[in-house]
Amino acid sequence: MSTSRDAADLPVSPPALTADEIDAAAKRISGAIAATPLQYSERLSELTGAEVYFKREDLQVVRSYKIRGAYNLILQLSDDERAAGVVCASAGNHAQGVAFACRTMKIAGRIYVPAKTPKQKRDRIKAHGREFVQIIAIGDTYDAAAAAAAEDVARTGATMVAPFDDVRTAAGQGTIAAEILEQLDQAPDTVIVPVGGGGCIAGIATYLRERSPGVAIVGVEPAGAASMTAALVAGMPVTLPEIDPFVDGAAVRRVGDIPFETLIRLGAKVISHQPSPVTSSSAGHEAGPFVMTHVDEGAICTAMLELYQNDGIIAEPAGALSVAALTTVDIAPGSTVVCLISGGNNDVSRYGEILERSLVHSGLKHYFLVDFPQEPGMLRRFLDEVLGPEDDITLFEYVKRNNRETGAALVGIELGSAEGLAGLLERMDSSMIECEQLDPGSPAYRYLT
Repeated sequence: MSTSRDAADLPVSPPALTADEIDAAAKRISGAIAATPLQYSERLSELTGAEVYFKREDLQVVRSYKIRGAYNLILQLSDDERAAGVVCASAGNHAQGVAFACRTMKIAGRIYVPAKTPKQKRDRIKAHGREFVQIIAIGDTYDAAAAAAAEDVARTGATMVAPFDDVRTAAGQGTIAAEILEQLDQAPDTVIVPVGGGGCIAGIATYLRERSPGVAIVGVEPAGAASMTAALVAGMPVTLPEIDPFVDGAAVRRVGDIPFETLIRLGAKVISHQPSPVTSSSAGHEAGPFVMTHVDEGAICTAMLELYQNDGIIAEPAGALSVAALTTVDIAPGSTVVCLISGGNNDVSRYGEILERSLVHSGLKHYFLVDFPQEPGMLRRFLDEVLGPEDDITLFEYVKRNNRETGAALVGIELGSAEGLAGLLERMDSSMIECEQLDPGSPAYRYLT
């Protein structure tokens, strides 16, 4: 009896993450994926002294770069795999790419999202996938949704469309780098890339190192979910015990194995949160620096607001990461810098929190516990003696609900300028009214505000 099998029956080895595979992905997805523009930023160019460009992936049909990886992966499925359907876990953007691919190729998909995924993203997933997708909300984080998606695959035999830990996904994301090199007259000096699970930076860094090795690469994470930084420090992917889910497009507890191995192979290093030099060697053949950094969520919010107010760009938190990171690295004057605007799926209902975080980070918003003596007229005295002429009370709430006339109150104060804090604190110290400033990192701050 013969034991030979046809070549079609043999398992197919996954492709390697190489520039050639990324070029193949670019050809594969070209019929469905827009080549997004590079937009010159006069504002940030004047601010930094460099020539700064935005790579506008927020202008994709699903408003993020995630469609590139999802489409590249699903296009390569066999007929049997397509018949069994696909499953994915996503904070929202990858899901939209999967949903778009499912509807375009008429493949059934089940999409698991964290319960906190903004309604705007859920609505867009449904709009792109229509009757071809089912949305299942579960858990508070991406990782909880990913666990549920993995159980689905094990139970049903559907194909997992990984958002970052798959060579096919990373190759699709890497097509961004191929476009950047095509769109500029010469290679940029620095490319700044948002990092969540790591698929995008793995693809972009792979392409740049092979096709234009002198380009400096900066990966940037939110400070509250710096899982790639933790992995590089530990020498292996680690699971963060807690993360801040605010930057939902980049908030993962654990990076992918493939992206981590790629960054290690390409020599990624962690730099401090203070401004650090990033110098390109694009004129020669020496590899430029490849560094990871992180930025505070408040700085991300400030970047989002500035992009909207000055540039007319609606960026989601993850989409503004690269712009927020411009102040964490020293960019050489006259150099060419590309900031990846990775997505624009932001729910308008979040702008209240975005403005709040920005004000706190900028030193303009502060909270205090004010213990008013049980004497009449103390509130008026606080306003007259403590509050400065440019200060404004934005929140006043008695902590004890059953004592609304006297006692401690939570007071939020917005300053006219960050420099006004010193004077405010001096006036508080001189007053007979006891005031305690709440540290934004303290449990009391998180509980009361």
